[in-house]
Amino acid sequence: MELVSKYNPTDIESKWYQYWLDNDFFSSKPDDREPYTIVIPPPNVTGVLHMGHMLNNTIQDVLVRRARMQGKNACWVPGTDHASIATEAKVVGKLAAEGIKKTDLTRDEFLGHAWDWTHKHGGIILEQLKKLGASCDWDRTAFTMDEPRSESVIKVFIDLYNKGLIYRGVRMVNWDPKALTALSDEEVIFKEQQGKLFYLKYKIEGEDGFAVVATTRPETIMGDTAMCINPNDPKNAHLKGKKVIVPLINRVIPVIEDDYVDIEFGTGCLKVTPAHDVNDYMLGEKYNLTSIDIFNDNGTLNENGAQYAGMDRFDVRKQIEKDLKTADLLDKVEAYTNKIGYSERTDAVIEPKLSMQWFVKMENLAKPALEAVMSDEIQLYPAKFKNTYRHWMENVKDWCVSRQLWWGHRIPAYFLPQGGFVVANSKEEAYEKALSTVNYPLSIDELRQDEDVLDTWFSSWLWPISVFDGINNPENDDIKYYYPTNDLVTAPEIIFFWVARMIIAGYEYRNDLPFKNVYFTGIVRDKLGRKMSKSLGNSPDPLDLIAHFGADAVRLGMLLTSPAGNDLPYDDSLCEQGRNFNNKIWNAFRLVKGWHLPPTPSQGGGEIPQPESARMAVKWFEAQLNKTLIEIDDLFSKYRLSEALMAVYKLFWDEFSAWYLEMAKPAYQQPIDRTTYEATLGFFDSLLKVLHPFMPFITEELWQALEDRKEGESIMIQLQPKAVVADEKLITEFEYAKEIIAGIRTVRLQKNIPNKEMLSMQIIQKAVTAALTSDSVSDGFTKFVPVIAKLGNLETIENVTDKAAGSISFLVGTTEFSIPMGSLINAEEEIAKMEAEIKYFEGFIVSVMKKLGNEQFVTNANPEVVEAERKKQADAESKIASLKEGIASLKK
Repeated sequence: MELVSKYNPTDIESKWYQYWLDNDFFSSKPDDREPYTIVIPPPNVTGVLHMGHMLNNTIQDVLVRRARMQGKNACWVPGTDHASIATEAKVVGKLAAEGIKKTDLTRDEFLGHAWDWTHKHGGIILEQLKKLGASCDWDRTAFTMDEPRSESVIKVFIDLYNKGLIYRGVRMVNWDPKALTALSDEEVIFKEQQGKLFYLKYKIEGEDGFAVVATTRPETIMGDTAMCINPNDPKNAHLKGKKVIVPLINRVIPVIEDDYVDIEFGTGCLKVTPAHDVNDYMLGEKYNLTSIDIFNDNGTLNENGAQYAGMDRFDVRKQIEKDLKTADLLDKVEAYTNKIGYSERTDAVIEPKLSMQWFVKMENLAKPALEAVMSDEIQLYPAKFKNTYRHWMENVKDWCVSRQLWWGHRIPAYFLPQGGFVVANSKEEAYEKALSTVNYPLSIDELRQDEDVLDTWFSSWLWPISVFDGINNPENDDIKYYYPTNDLVTAPEIIFFWVARMIIAGYEYRNDLPFKNVYFTGIVRDKLGRKMSKSLGNSPDPLDLIAHFGADAVRLGMLLTSPAGNDLPYDDSLCEQGRNFNNKIWNAFRLVKGWHLPPTPSQGGGEIPQPESARMAVKWFEAQLNKTLIEIDDLFSKYRLSEALMAVYKLFWDEFSAWYLEMAKPAYQQPIDRTTYEATLGFFDSLLKVLHPFMPFITEELWQALEDRKEGESIMIQLQPKAVVADEKLITEFEYAKEIIAGIRTVRLQKNIPNKEMLSMQIIQKAVTAALTSDSVSDGFTKFVPVIAKLGNLETIENVTDKAAGSISFLVGTTEFSIPMGSLINAEEEIAKMEAEIKYFEGFIVSVMKKLGNEQFVTNANPEVVEAERKKQADAESKIASLKEGIASLKK
C-alpha cells in the first residue's frame, strides 16, 4: 500500500469500520475460548452522543479490543433504554407543537406516537457510536422495551410479588408535579437554596396569646392538623394540652408532644402537615392525625386550599405572605438557606405527597449485594466508592417502582370490580386467577389493569441478565457462557440507581454477581471546571470533534487525562495532542517504509552486515518494549487506563521515534541491512498492536500497509505481543549512554556547532577511575560506543588522564567527558563570555556574603534558610572555579 504524505483520518475511518462489519469481527458466539463480556450502559433512546458518552464508550472499546487481542471471545452488547420520563416528555412536547394534548388521546393512540418517535430517533446514538469506532456486537442490540426484555420485566415483577417482596400501599412519595409521577429517592437531587423562614402566629384557643411557628412553607397551612412541641421544652410548657387556631383558615388543631421536635429550631413549635411532609407523616401515623391533601398533581392547590384553590403553590407562598401580614398573623421573616429536592429528570421542585404506589422491599434483597462489594468479590475502581456504596446499602429504603406515565412497562396488576386485585402475566391469566378468588359473577371485561408503568430502572436492573435472555430462558447457552460479565464502565452518579440494583438482581435471579469489576468514570468538565451541559453551552459536539480531529485523536485526548473516578478537564488541545500523535506514528511509518534494502546478488549486490550501533539499538529497544509491556499489563490489571496509554505513548514518541529510529536508520540514501530492517518492522508491528485498542483506525491502516495482507485479515484479531523478562541492566546502561549523548548535543547547541561537524570525545579517567569497571552502570558506555559515536557524530572516543586544551567538558554521574574544540570556536569570544559569567557570580557571592555577614540574620533566620544561602555561596564558587579552569584551558 502506498501511503499519502499526510495522515487524513476522514479517508480511512469509514473504510475500516465497514471492513470490520463486513467481516463480522465484532460478532461473538459461545465457543471454547475464555469469554470476555461488557454490557453497554444503555443510553436513553431519545439521546444523542455527548462528551460523557464519548469517554465512557471509548474506555469500554479499549477494554473489549484488548480482550479480543488476548485471544478471548469478546462480546460487547449494545442497546438503548426506553427512558419513561424523558421520552414521554419529548413525545408530549412534539404533540403539543402539533396542537395535540396528551389528554385528548387514548393510551393506545399516545403509545403509537411514542413508538413512532422511538423508531425515528432510537437508533441515532448507536449509529453515532460507530463513528467513535465502538466494536459492539450490533446483532445483539437490545432495547429495554423490546419483546424479550419486556417479558423479563413482567416476569420479575410477578415473581417478586409472589415472593411477598412487592407490595402496594399509600406512602409518602416524591412527587414530580411537572412529569406528574412519583419518583424514587434516588431520582431526587438536593440543591442548596436561599429562601425565607416565616414565623406564623397561631392563636391559642380561649386565650389572647399566640404560639409562633417557624416554617419555610406557609402555603401548606391549609393542610395543618396539629401543632407539636417537645415535652422537655420549658419555653413552650404553657401550650401543653391546649389547642391553637390555624391562621387565615381558622381551623382548631390540637397541640401534641413529641421528642422529635428540635427545641433549638425556630420557636420550638412545629406545624404538622401529614399529607405534605415525610416527618409530619410519621407523626400523623403515630398520633392518628387526619391527613389533608391540599395539592393537585400539577402543583396547584385543590379544593382544600380554601381561597387559594387553583393557584400554583409558589404563587400561593407569595400571596399568603401578604395576607398574613395584613391579618397581623406574621411575626417576622428571616433569610434562610436550606436544601430543596428537585426532580433529576425535569428539575421541578419535588412535592412530598401521600400516594398509592407499588414498592419493592429492599432490605433482605440488598444483603448479598452489600457483602459482594465489601468482600471485594466485586471490585470498584477507584475503591473510594466502596464507602458510598456501603452507606446506601446499609440504609436502603423500599423502592417506589410505579410511575404515573403511559410510556413504559405497564404494571401487570388487574383490579376487581368489588375491590382487590390480582397480579398476572396477561388479562386472560388474571381472569383465571380472579375466578378462583371471588364468589360473585365476573366477566373478563370487568377487570381493569393498573394504569401505571414501572420505573425505567426496573428494566435496567436486569440488563446484564436480560440481554442474554436469562430471565425467560435461564439455561440458554448465551447466559451460561457470557454471564457473569467481566467489566462495567459507568458513572458514579448512578451507583444506586443502577449498579447496586443490578448486583441485587444478579444474586436474586442468577445467584451470582453480574460483573466482576466496576470502573467509574469521572465527569467531563470545561476549562473553568464546570460540568459540560447543553444549558451552559460549554459542551462541544463530539461528532464535530471527530470530523475535525479524527476519532483516534479524540479517543486519545479523552483518555490521556481521565484516571478512573476523577473528573476530566477537557480542552481542544487534548484532541490536538491526539492528532499530533497520529501524525508522529504516520511519519515514523513512512520513514521506515522509505528505507530500502541493498540490491540482491542477481542485481549485482548482496547482503550487508548489521552495524554494531544498529545491533545494540535492536537489543536495547527489545528490552525497552518488554519493560513497557509488563508495565502496561500491570496498569490494565489495576484499571489505570490513562497511565497505560501514557506508557505506550512515551514508548512510541520518546523511545522508538526519538531514540531507536535515530540509532537504527541507515546513512542518507544508503541501504539498510536486512536484520535491522526486519527487526524494525517487527517492532512496528508490536507497537501497532499495543496501540490498537486505544487508536483502532490508524493502527489498522498501517498494519495493513506493513506487509501484504489477505482479504479478511485485520489487526483487531491478532494477538497482543507477550512480554518476556526485560533486560533492566541494559536499559539502565543505555540511560547512562543517553546522558552522554545529551551532553554532546548540549555542547553543540551552546557553541553553535552544526550536527554535520564531526567531533572527538575524551573520557577523563582521573575523575573516578572505577567508573568504567564492568560492574558499574557506566559500563554501558563501552557497549554503546558505536551508538554514541553515531548519534553524537564523533570521529574518535578515547580515554585520557588530562583533557585537551581548549575543550568543553560535562559530567555524567561522576565521570567527566570532554569535547576538544580546536578551531571550532573563537577562543577570545569564549574567554570573554566566561569572564562575564565570573563577574556575575562574583557579584552574586557579594550579595550572599552580606546576608551571611549579618549577625542578626544568621541568629534569627531559620537554620534551613541560612543553610540555603551557604549552599548558594558554595555553588557560585564552584561555578567560578570551573569557569576559570575553562579559561585556563583555552589560553594554553
